[in-house]
Order: sequence, then C-alpha cells, then structure tokens
Amino acid sequence: MPDAPKTPTRRSRRGQPIASSNSGPSTEQKWLNDSVHERPCVPEVDMLPESLADWQEQPDDERVDYKTVFYSAFQRKERAESPIFSVGDTVAVRTEGIYKRDKKPSIAVIVAMWELVPEPIMEKEDSEEEDKNVGKMMIRIHWFLRPTELAAHGVKRDHHENEIYYSLASTDVFESTAIMARCEVTDKEPPPSKATNKSPSKRWVYADEKEKIGPFYCRVAVNSLRGLYYDFNWAVLREDALSGEDDPWGSGERWNVNPVEKRKGMPPRKKQKVDVPERPKRGAPQRAKRLTAASKLKEEPDEAEYVEPEDSDEDAEDDDGDDDDHLPTMNEDGSDSSSVSDADAYSDMDDEPKTPRKRGRNMAHPTPHSKAALARRAKGAGSASPQKRAKLALRANNAALGYDSMAHLPQDPWLRAMHVLHVGSRPDALPCREEEFARVLDSVNDLLEEGSGGCIYISGVPGTGKTATVHAVVRELKRMAECNETNPFTYVEINGLRIPEPTAAYTLLWDAVSGQDVVKDGQQPISAKASLKALTKHFSGGGSRGPGGHACVVLMDELDQLMTAKQDVVYNFFNWPTLAGSRLVVLAVANTMDLPERAMTGRVRSRLGMTRINFQPYTATQLQNIVEARIESAKAGQPKDASEVLQADAIKLTSKKVSSISGDARRILDICRRAVELAHPDRRTAKIQDVLEVMKQMQNSPTAAYLRDCSFQERMVLVSLIKCIKREGVEEIKWGDVLHQHSTYVKVLEDPDVSQLRMPTPNELALVLDSLVAAHALHMEAGATAMRKAEGERKVMLNIEQGEVERVLGDIGGQSWRNILTN
Repeated sequence: MPDAPKTPTRRSRRGQPIASSNSGPSTEQKWLNDSVHERPCVPEVDMLPESLADWQEQPDDERVDYKTVFYSAFQRKERAESPIFSVGDTVAVRTEGIYKRDKKPSIAVIVAMWELVPEPIMEKEDSEEEDKNVGKMMIRIHWFLRPTELAAHGVKRDHHENEIYYSLASTDVFESTAIMARCEVTDKEPPPSKATNKSPSKRWVYADEKEKIGPFYCRVAVNSLRGLYYDFNWAVLREDALSGEDDPWGSGERWNVNPVEKRKGMPPRKKQKVDVPERPKRGAPQRAKRLTAASKLKEEPDEAEYVEPEDSDEDAEDDDGDDDDHLPTMNEDGSDSSSVSDADAYSDMDDEPKTPRKRGRNMAHPTPHSKAALARRAKGAGSASPQKRAKLALRANNAALGYDSMAHLPQDPWLRAMHVLHVGSRPDALPCREEEFARVLDSVNDLLEEGSGGCIYISGVPGTGKTATVHAVVRELKRMAECNETNPFTYVEINGLRIPEPTAAYTLLWDAVSGQDVVKDGQQPISAKASLKALTKHFSGGGSRGPGGHACVVLMDELDQLMTAKQDVVYNFFNWPTLAGSRLVVLAVANTMDLPERAMTGRVRSRLGMTRINFQPYTATQLQNIVEARIESAKAGQPKDASEVLQADAIKLTSKKVSSISGDARRILDICRRAVELAHPDRRTAKIQDVLEVMKQMQNSPTAAYLRDCSFQERMVLVSLIKCIKREGVEEIKWGDVLHQHSTYVKVLEDPDVSQLRMPTPNELALVLDSLVAAHALHMEAGATAMRKAEGERKVMLNIEQGEVERVLGDIGGQSWRNILTN
C-alpha cells in the first residue's frame, strides 16, 4: 500500500455557505468503478465535521479504525437519467441558504471522493449499533465564489453577469447527496458588453434540478479574506490537477492556487510554523505517524506577507485602476509567469523531501488593481496608526459635518439651523468624541486585520454619542475596506428596541451571514430557533461553510433590551466571537457602565472580554462646541453677511444648564432648535430670553404637571423604580424589587405634608400601583401567564421619559431627592 498522505493545512472557513445533504427526492447512488487508492483513515481529513466530533469524544479504546478507499466516479439514478459525477467535474451544490426558488446554488469542483471502511482487526462487543460513517459516499470540493458571496463591504470590481471567482484554497467535505447537478465552467470570455459592477441577477439560473445550471465564466482567483484578485487560467489549472499523481490523496492540494505577491530578487517569505496532527489511535500502520504538515508545502494565502515592490509611488497609483483587463502575466525579466518555480517563491520552507512538481504549477499573479492595493497597504495606509487615520478622518469630516440632505433645503438661515439642530439629524462625525472614535476604530480594525473575533463593550448615559460614534466608525471602516486598506467585512445592526423579541436577533444575524438581501428580498422564512441552530453550526465549524472567508461586524444597540431571564441571547452573541475562526466582531452598546457586573451572570460576563470603552457625559464646553459646530455647518454656501440665528451667549447658558443636569446632547439640541423656532417668525436672532422661555415651557409640560400632582407615595414608587433600573441595567423590574427599594426610602425621605410618615400596607401600595398604571405612567406585565404569577414577580416598566422624571422630582423633593436620583 502506498505511503499515507500528509494532512493538508487547516484553513479558516469563515463565511462559507453551509452545505446540505438533503437531495430532495430519494436517489440511489453507487460507485461506477473499482477503487483507485486505499490508505489509513485520517479523521481530520476524511470524516464529516459532525462525525469527527462524535469520533473524538469516544474513549481511545472504543474508537473505530477505518481505512479510506478512493474512487474516481459515481453514478446517481434519477427519474429520467442516470448522471455520472467524476473527479474534476464542476457541480452546483445545495446549501442551507436556499429557501426560495430564486436562491442560487453554490458552485464547486469535485477534487476527491471516497468512503470509509472498518479495518478487519476491529472487533466490537456492541456490534449491533449501526456505524454512521460506513456506507456514506463522501466528496471533497473546492469552492468557486459568486460576486454576491463576497463580503458586502470591500473592493468593488467589474464582472460579467455569469462570472464566478476561484477560491485560493477553500475546500469542504460533505456527502455526495448535496450535489445538485453538473454545470459548465469555462475560461472563454463573454462579450465585453456584458460586463457589469452590479450583482448578477438576470442571467443566473434557478436552483432547480430540472433547469440547466450555467455556463459560468472564470478567469480570476480571489482571496476573499483580504479582498485581493489574481489572474489565473482555469483550464490549465484543471488539466494540471487531473494529470498529477503526487497529490496527497483526499486533500485536494493540487487544486490550490498559489498567489505570487513578491517579485524576483525580493527577500524570501518568512517561515511558517505548522502543527503536526495526531496519529490515528489504533489499527493504523506505524508509518501513519509520518502524517506531518508536509502537505502544507504552500504558504497560507491568507497569511501571505507582501514585500514592497521596487516601483515608485507614481507607478503604483497608475496601476490602481478599475479595469482588470486580461493583461499578460509577466515577470520583471519579461518571462512568462509559468517560468516562476515553487523553489523561487518558497525557497525558505523546511528541507524535507518533496516530490518534484511541475515548474510554475498553479501560480497566479495579482491583477493591476490588487497589485496597487498591496503596495498601498504595505507602505501607505498600513504604515499609519489607526489613531492617526481616525484623527485625519475626523478632521476632514469636521470641516463640514457632512449633511448631504441639506441640498434640498431653502436658503433661509433659520430653516437650515432648525434642520441641523434636530435630534434626528446626524452628521458624519461627532465633535468632542475624537478619542472615543479612535479607540473604537482601532479596536475593530485590529480584529479585522488579525482575522479573529472579539467583543467590545461600549457604555455611557443616554445622549453621549455612543451609537452615533459607532456609526461613524462603521462608515470609516466601509471606506477603508472599499479602498483595500482593511479586510472586507459584512455589517449588521441589531437594535433591541426595534425587534419584537430578543430571539429575533438570531434571524437578523443569519440573514447577514448567509448573504440574504433583506432590502430586496426580505427576510428568509426561517424561525429564530432554526437561525440559532444554523449560526451555532456556522461559527463552531460543525458544518461545511463555503468559500466566503470574510468577517462580520455586529452592532448590538440597546443591549439591556436583549437581556432575558436565562440571558441566552447575549451569551450566544458573546460566545461566538470566542470560537476559533469565527471572525465575528460584536459591538455591544448599553447605557450602564457596570451592566455586566450588575445584571450578567458569570458565564456571560467571562465571554465579554476586556475591551470596554466608556463615554462620559458631555461637559458644558463640549455641549457648546457641538451646537456651534452644527450652526456653522448650516452656514455652508451662505453669504458671509447672513443673519445670525442663535446668540453665542444663549448657547453658553443652555450648555451650562444641561451639563449640570444630565450632559445629554439631545436635550441641548432640542432647546436650541425650539429657541430658533420662536425667533423665526420675526426673523431675528434667538437670545437668552428665548432659551429661558423654552426651558419654562419644557418644565410646564403635561408630564411635569402630572408629576407635580402625584401623591408622595406615587413619587416614591417612581423614584424606587428608577433606582432599580439604574442598579439592574434593565427597564423591566419585578414589582417585589420596587417594594423592597420603597421600604428603604420610607426611612430616609420625609413627606412635608405629614409630620410622621408611616409604612403603607401592601393593599395601599397596590392602590398606588393601580393609579400609576391607569395614568399610563407605568406599564405592568399582563396576560394569562403573568396573571398566574405572584404579584411580586410581575414586572413593571416606566412609560414616561426617565430624564424628565428625575428633573421634576429633584426640583420638588429638594437636595435629598436629587442625591438619590443622581447616585
């Protein structure tokens, strides 16, 4: 028997479509010819991921030993015909993302096929149990990628309607029943008029076995993790891979593409450390322990080190075009790329014996655009620190805060000022948050560049610019990804206040991971439970995950609204980034700095990580700068002698008032906007008197009037509820916890209308609760399930603005009440 093969490199498979073994109608399959090779089983290479996990959990003395028997073709009996699938055939693969008829299948090439056979020495006492690994016809495929399977935010490249890309080294193992049909992949270029930079939607065929799938055009290989493209010849690669016999059996290594990212005469690449997989426990020959990483002869493409070319900056910029035309791939000396040998490109690898290979096999050179991008990342944007890039971006944005929607506004200075001062009008960047912007950008960019996952906890009281700053960071990251200054990624935002229940977050994330266009096609018809199962399988590597390989950035806003009794939603979102190869970055935004310590269990808190960024309340000077920056941006395009709409002293007074209460930027924007509204009819400058009038009106709002008319016990219940909300970090509080807090405050607060305050009875407090619920100041848990709970276990929630309650009750109760509300 030939020597055992060598285990291939275990590459990350993040972002790949999950292959499904469901082939629809029952089919009968059989091998078409005798075996072509046999060797001892290497579980990490030959088993399905789910079977490998079960096999590894078994004790050593109970593990079954197999041998792997390879074949070259199999036949499937169907209703009308009996198609034959052979090694080297390009096929359509059914993935779990296919929920509708217009969903397109994934495309791949078959690189190996085999089955596992128990070794003759195996003698099991419990032989009645069926072996799930025996009898399965397993396939290893090498993925192609459709343009729609790449990251949503990355380098954009013109492509033909039916063009697909070849992945560098992305393979998966699954059952043969996941194959739908054969399809044609050609290197013959379609007419130039068919090129488009949009998603191919008209000429893609449906995922239906009755329809012909393809043909597809492929002339470019892609590194989806880094967003780099390489010129290569599909026909030459396929012919070379099928003619070779020195490939480690079952690994598909000969189908990999080796990117040449350095030029002749440049220093060699660094050596890569490789891990030696464990030898099978029993039944394998002694030579099986030679299963080292010799099959990792080629350096990991995703980890390839780019050596700066000798070209000048001007030459690199000239190469940076949008046209990836079919230029001949030439070396510096004018020779064809086929003359570049593996020894030249990887001369520093281990000096272990290797089978001689054809010179220049599977070499691919970057397209002109990717070559220029590599040069920029090597000496341009890559040399600047993220903090420096953040400050440069903020400086450019702060010059004009980027209100693109102002183009349709009239030239009236008051109308323009009211527009920019509106709370819902958000600029591209926030003044006075440069440091926080840089820290968030630095943290996320590092995770994207490292190709790892992680959690970043962002906290701060409402109105301190947390969400707006994260949005600005994401916009900057999208720009960097489109310019190839960082790795491509997919972005999804989950707001706890905008989803019906916390578990709906699973469906939103699965839509983004599986490449569903929610805006165009809507959400997939899949339940939250099914989404959770698919996400767990996807991030844990328990199933084949397709060719994508890009990262995913998730913004979890209003985190306290996603907290459940079991805390399973936040646990899963914090746990997935800790899994190897997940490349999931979670930005968790909450209003409480110590929410993890107060409300999260130990297992959830331990997975949150150590990266925490706190947004402090704005100071008076910062609030003044924010308003002045927005007013200044409204003057863009106006004459220099345009009327002043808001007096500087009025802004200064308002900032001091707001900073002494909450430091909420939204509040000062609202006051200034309403002051400008008062001055607009007379077309005059809003002054201090207008600001004071607006504050007086806000203090005399219906909510403030109601709170002043509340009884002492009603106000104490509201204060107790607010205290519990701040302590627990969630808005839904058990009524029993409010009562306990109320009993504490009875002893320290005094009623000015009563000489001696007594503790109210439970029935009296129940009447107080009914009064607050009837006035819609509170909401109480209702429904058949809630009515079966004890009254103390039912939850209540504040239904009026918390900041206004704190302000009014602080004014009514005096300093002792303000101390309680602010601590």
